Amino acid sequence: MAGPLGKLAFTLPFGDARTSVELAKRAEQDWGYEAIWMAETAGPDSFTLAGAILQATRTLTLGTAIVPVYNRTPAVLAMSAGTLGQLAPGRFRLGLGSSSHAIIGDWNGVPFEVPFEAPLSTVRDSVAIIRQALAGEKTSYDGKRLRSKGLRLGCVPPEPVPIYLAGLREKMLNLAGEIGEGLIINFQPVEAMAQILSAYQAGAAAAGRDATGDEVVSRFQFAVTDDVPAARNIVRAGFGGYLAQPVYNKFIAWCGFEEEARAIREGFARRDRQAVGEAIHDELIDRIVILGNEDVCREKLAGFVAAGVTTPVLAPLAARKEDAVRMLEAFAPARSG
Repeated sequence: MAGPLGKLAFTLPFGDARTSVELAKRAEQDWGYEAIWMAETAGPDSFTLAGAILQATRTLTLGTAIVPVYNRTPAVLAMSAGTLGQLAPGRFRLGLGSSSHAIIGDWNGVPFEVPFEAPLSTVRDSVAIIRQALAGEKTSYDGKRLRSKGLRLGCVPPEPVPIYLAGLREKMLNLAGEIGEGLIINFQPVEAMAQILSAYQAGAAAAGRDATGDEVVSRFQFAVTDDVPAARNIVRAGFGGYLAQPVYNKFIAWCGFEEEARAIREGFARRDRQAVGEAIHDELIDRIVILGNEDVCREKLAGFVAAGVTTPVLAPLAARKEDAVRMLEAFAPARSG
């Protein structure tokens, strides 16, 4: 049951694949977490690891937050989601998004002009094809960006697989509300929650549905620490390039950090790490990341839940497994139950 901190979840992978499965088992058996949300960058792929975790656990739900719609076709995404839906009926959530220029363009070699000229259409088309396939229908779809004809999925799950969408700014948030069943967000200050949820709910209303009861999943980089300045420096070192990516750079500007976004973008283009670090100042970090002692972290998380986050996803800022375990144990739902 959700309390002042919502339906607490945490993010995987952490470390290698075996460590991640071990943490998932402890999360369910010892710590009382009800959900895990999978990140995907350059480590274990979400679907392979999700299959291992779902077989190693019995009750927790598991979602992807997120897998991109550009480096897998809708048919492959439907096959993966259908497989996991069969392995663990009712326990899997498919979280999709457009990802970033670095991951899609640089790492996966998809030209920038192909994916990011039409992210809205690509997400819309992907969801439509995946839904047809997961329903057991023979696909027949011809969209602005994607098409599929004649696919009949051989692994239709016995229960529906909900599709959640990641959104940053207004248009994608509108689309997420229109065609999604839940929302995934990241790196927002609490002051931006009202405009985020307003855009999401407006999209749902335009489609004739009420989204006020939808799950709102938000990943939070966090550290339970008495050395906040050192933790801030970890954020600066680890997320400068992240916040320089066009999608996130425009997002933090949309959230009210216009000057900071410009300085990060320009400093990153010059390869001036010092300028990027200076632009990611203490106030910016403290508004988008959860840092401090346990009481401070709980207070900050509770503020986000009060503003509309239903599922805070804890992502420990930890280099060692022992430190991550300490943080996750501190917030274990079983501890306060």
